[in-house]
Amino acid sequence: MFAPKQILVPTDFSVYSDKALKEAIDIAKQYGSAIHLLHVNSLVQQCAVDYCMTSDMVGDLEKQSAEMAQKRIKEEIEKFPESKTVTIIPEIKKGTPYEVILRDQKEKNIDPIVIASHGTTGLLQYFMGSVAEKVTKGAKCSVLLLRS
Repeated sequence: MFAPKQILVPTDFSVYSDKALKEAIDIAKQYGSAIHLLHVNSLVQQCAVDYCMTSDMVGDLEKQSAEMAQKRIKEEIEKFPESKTVTIIPEIKKGTPYEVILRDQKEKNIDPIVIASHGTTGLLQYFMGSVAEKVTKGAKCSVLLLRS
C-alpha cells in the first residue's frame, strides 16, 4: 500500500518545480508525510578554458549562491498557502544535482521522489542530459515524474 512518510522534492525554482511541490503537498496532506524540499547548487568551476578564478572568488560565488537559494526556497514555499498544513524541510546542498538527490533518497529513506521534467528533447537533451531522467533511472524508490 502506498503511504509515504518522507517525500523528496528537488527544486530548481522553475514553474515546473512549483508543480512538483504542489503535487507533493497534496500527497503529504493526504498521508501525513513530511516533504524534503531540496535545491542543489552546482559546483563552481574554478577554471574554464584559459581563465581561472581565485579560491576567494569561488568561495564568494558559492556563498552568494547559497544565500540566494535560501531566499528563493523560502519564497517557493510561501507560494502555497496550504504548505502551512504540512511539514516542509527546506535544504540547500552543493554538488551534482542528480547525485545529491539520489544520495538523499537513500540517507532519508525517501519514498517517493516528486520531480519535474523540463521536457527538453533533441540535441540539448543529448548534450546536457536530464536530472529527472538520471534520478528516475537511479532511484531505489518510487518516482513521480511530472512533465511540462
